[in-house]
Amino acid sequence: MDWLIILASGVATGTVLLYATVGEIYAERSGVLNLGLEGMMLVGAMSAYKASAATGSPWLGLLVGMIAAGVISQIHAFITITLRADQVVSGLSLNFLAVGISLILGEGLTSLRDVVSTLPSFSIPLLSQIPWLGRIFFTNQSIMVYIGFMFVPLAWYYINRTRPGMHLRAVGEYPAAADSLGISVFALRYFYVFVGGLFAGLAGATISLSISPGWFGALTTAGQGWIAIGLVIFAQWDPVRAAFGSYIFGALRRLVLDIQGPATLLGFANPFYFNPHYGFFMKMLPFAFTVLALVIGSREATRKRIGTPAALGLPYIRGQRGL
Repeated sequence: MDWLIILASGVATGTVLLYATVGEIYAERSGVLNLGLEGMMLVGAMSAYKASAATGSPWLGLLVGMIAAGVISQIHAFITITLRADQVVSGLSLNFLAVGISLILGEGLTSLRDVVSTLPSFSIPLLSQIPWLGRIFFTNQSIMVYIGFMFVPLAWYYINRTRPGMHLRAVGEYPAAADSLGISVFALRYFYVFVGGLFAGLAGATISLSISPGWFGALTTAGQGWIAIGLVIFAQWDPVRAAFGSYIFGALRRLVLDIQGPATLLGFANPFYFNPHYGFFMKMLPFAFTVLALVIGSREATRKRIGTPAALGLPYIRGQRGL
């Protein structure tokens, strides 16, 4: 196995997780948990692919995918912010709805593979010549990967060093205090749920138009939205940590595929080659991590230690004491 190829593929695959994870970080920083991430990614992937086929422009397809996922995220926003319903139940319901919509509207898209324009991939001169790092990060990567490199520091700076970022953190930590200072808690929560939807759509569009071009139904996203939700907790709501976690999980997903190929591994008989059930177990590990992260993150003592936004999951009622 060529480990540099595995790591380079991990960066590409991890870029999808990066966009979805950071988008969810924005939503959760405002106090809204959205478990509909997988469905929104699927809507984004389907809409982007369909729009690219219709217009011949992958960039227009990318925009359509983002807007489609952003619009559907507002269903969750209305139910949880205005109606104050349970965020977990609403998020799961949104996921089922979004998956159903994408599968119905995406019927027949597999036949358009030869006419869909995809986003370009290229190497960056000079940087691609750097030993090891050049092959991993800057050789024949999608333009979405390079945008992701710039996206991470900008997201971190916005959250931690700007006034709008301070308002975002305020409505997720102490919404009553933010409201008393004239900050619209409801408007900001609606906005950042929409932002989370936009980035979920961007992640889905990155899959169908760049990383794994095509439309494969529910297999297009293959559960990456659920992994991104777990990565939010793993990253402790920090975009830089989210980038590391995304790239690591991207490499693990590629490794799972590669180790099932050869009959021998490190000089020994490869158990994953002779027993396909081991391969299924390896594919399950990322999702097991997601469940474990959610269980750990649900404990009150752990929430305080890892820096969970204090008002995450709690509806805001004006005039109510406390958060």
